[in-house]
Amino acid sequence: MTEYTRPPGKTTIAPEVLTTIARMAALSVPGVSEMAPVAGGVNRLFQRGASNGVQIAIHENMVLADIFVVVKEEVNIREVGRNIQQHVTRAIQEMTGMDVGQVDVHIEDIHYEGSQEA
Repeated sequence: MTEYTRPPGKTTIAPEVLTTIARMAALSVPGVSEMAPVAGGVNRLFQRGASNGVQIAIHENMVLADIFVVVKEEVNIREVGRNIQQHVTRAIQEMTGMDVGQVDVHIEDIHYEGSQEA
């Protein structure tokens, strides 16, 4: 039987990839209506992808994520938040092999079906 050996080299993952993984995982959670714009100051206006509802930082090889969402009406907000944390953590770990240190969920609004502002 032939033993598998890894060729020399390394794999790098762009922060945008982590952002996409986190965003798709959050959107897959029942009760999430959409991603909310990332809250913050003027500096965030110039960051690429700042309006997609996810902020990712990497500190000491650990992923730290802030997820900004709008939830649907009549959901348990605490439960949706916990599910987002679990889905995002699992997706990042399974797809990248990186450790996730923290996932902070920010509920920015509630989407009410059928309500329209004048």
